[in-house]
Amino acid sequence: MPAPETVEDLAQIFGLLADPGRLRLIAALLEGGEMCVCDLAAATGHSMSAASHALRLLRVHNVVKVRRAGRMAYYRLADSHVRMLFDLAITHMRHGEQDRDHE
Repeated sequence: MPAPETVEDLAQIFGLLADPGRLRLIAALLEGGEMCVCDLAAATGHSMSAASHALRLLRVHNVVKVRRAGRMAYYRLADSHVRMLFDLAITHMRHGEQDRDHE
């Protein structure tokens, strides 16, 4: 078994990824690379305030990184592990759909 602290950290990451709005932001970053808050809000249908709040949570938990240029903030995925988690979850979901189709 992993250490209790590791389990708690993992639960926080899965909790962050359990929100459809945050997943849309991650998907937009996967597709578009580094993006400003206004472009992320437009791509996901969020208000700028909602996008900014969600991005702040993702940044605090090292899912995204921010680069500031003057008053603008540009977000990108923190590392390739985020893409791997996203892709693996989609593969797992599709695998379950295929199993149900064959029943």
